Amino acid sequence: MTSSLVRRAMGASALSLLLALLPQVAAAEESGGIASLGFSVPGLITQLVNFAILLIALRAFLYGPILKVLDERKRRIQEGIDRAAQAASAAESSEVESRRVMEAARAEGQAAVARATDAAARLREELETRARADAEAIVARAREEIALERDQAIEQIRREFADIAITAAERVIEQSLDRTAHQRLIDQVLAESQLGQRS
Repeated sequence: MTSSLVRRAMGASALSLLLALLPQVAAAEESGGIASLGFSVPGLITQLVNFAILLIALRAFLYGPILKVLDERKRRIQEGIDRAAQAASAAESSEVESRRVMEAARAEGQAAVARATDAAARLREELETRARADAEAIVARAREEIALERDQAIEQIRREFADIAITAAERVIEQSLDRTAHQRLIDQVLAESQLGQRS
C-alpha cells in the first residue's frame, strides 16, 4: 500500500512538472518560439533527459530502499498487531480456562463436602445401630442373669425350706426321718405348690 502511494506521488510530480511547462511552451510558440522565453530546444531536451535520469536514479537508489524500509516497518507493525491479537486471544482463553478450573474445583469441593456429610450420616447411623444392638444385648444378658439368679434363689429357698420342714417334722415326731425320701416328697409338693411354679 505504501509503495503504491509513493509511485503515485512520483508519477503525479512528473506529470505536474510537464503540465506546468506546457503553457509556457505553448505561449512561447505563439509569440515567436521557445527562444523568446529564453529556452533553447536542445537545452530543454537536455533538461528533460536529466530529469528522467534523475527520476530513474531516485527510483533505483532511493525509492527502492525507502519502499523496503516502509514495507519492513509495515511488516513489523502487522506482526505487532498479530502478536497483540494472539496475546489477547491467549489471555481470553486463559481466563476461560481459569474459570473452568475454578468451577471444577468448586464442584469438586462441594462433592467432597457432600461425600463427607453422607459418610458422617452413615457412620452416625451405623454407630446408633451398633449402640442399640449392644444395649439390647446388655439388656438381654441382664434379663438372663436376673432369671438365672431368680431360679438359683428359688432353688436355694426350696432346699432351705425342705431342710426346715424336715427338721420341724423330726422335732414334732421326735425321731429321725429318712431325709432322702422326705426330700423327694417335699420337692414334689413344692413343684405342685405355688412356691415351686416359675413365672
